[in-house]
Amino acid sequence: MNKPKVIVICGPTASGKTALSIELAKKIDGEIISGDSMQIYKDMNIGTAKPNIEEMQGIKHYLIDFVDPDKRYSVADFKRDAEKAIKEILNKGKIPIVVGGTGLYIDSLIYGIEYQDIKFDEQYRKELEEIAIQDGGLEKLYNKAKEIDSVAIEKISPNDKKRILRVLEIYKATGKTKTEQEEESRKNGIKYDYRVFAINIEREKLYERINKRVDIMVQQGLIEEVKKLLQKYNEFPTAMQGLGYKEVVEYLEDKCTKEEMIEKIKMETRRYAKRQITWFKKNKQTIWIDGLKDKQDNIQIILEEMKN
Repeated sequence: MNKPKVIVICGPTASGKTALSIELAKKIDGEIISGDSMQIYKDMNIGTAKPNIEEMQGIKHYLIDFVDPDKRYSVADFKRDAEKAIKEILNKGKIPIVVGGTGLYIDSLIYGIEYQDIKFDEQYRKELEEIAIQDGGLEKLYNKAKEIDSVAIEKISPNDKKRILRVLEIYKATGKTKTEQEEESRKNGIKYDYRVFAINIEREKLYERINKRVDIMVQQGLIEEVKKLLQKYNEFPTAMQGLGYKEVVEYLEDKCTKEEMIEKIKMETRRYAKRQITWFKKNKQTIWIDGLKDKQDNIQIILEEMKN
């Protein structure tokens, strides 16, 4: 029996995933599931480039704007919620379109990786956080994670605190490495026929888009958004580590000027985009489409591939 088809549109930040997916959904009677680890959070709209009601153009979106920023939301949570949304969309006779740039989220679906709902040790996390902010501390944690799980660490940047800590936390909580868990979980198979499309854009053009987007975010009130978040929520386990947010917090704490903050967000976002491209290139089944082409041309490519 053929598995139901699910379209996946991934790629780096600012590559045009949102606009393309909405046009596609309108054409094929689809609904969109966000595969973005920051757009899940409430009250974090500008810095996450969350599509607003107008931009959604009447297309139903799932897994956007539903988690409080002071709550933890794991890959296991995403996989469960995304598969529930896929089922709901298919039951309506519509086509599910998963859209996002969070590699772990996308991989959990397309490779059928089951991440256990692990009970993490909050005290251990605090200890790791304290080490990470010390001089040379993050490098020390990176090397420790490399000793534990050299396969997982190959895909992680030495500056990616969130993922370095995750490798250490998983091992502490389960006694198994992240890689071992993933290998075991893949034995369960994949529920759907995922057709993966990634948007590719000439690096220089992509960086131009990123720089422009950051300027627009600041103009739209990113600093005010962060101020409100700091007033409303007490703790930010993950959310305030998000790109664009931690830099604004540094600015509000007088650790840098406004100009330095803006430049740092641009630089870190460009670095993140580069990591995303590297991540998505690992999947040999991915079909790459040119983000500078007309959207209708790209939709045509997707529709042709979906016939097979």
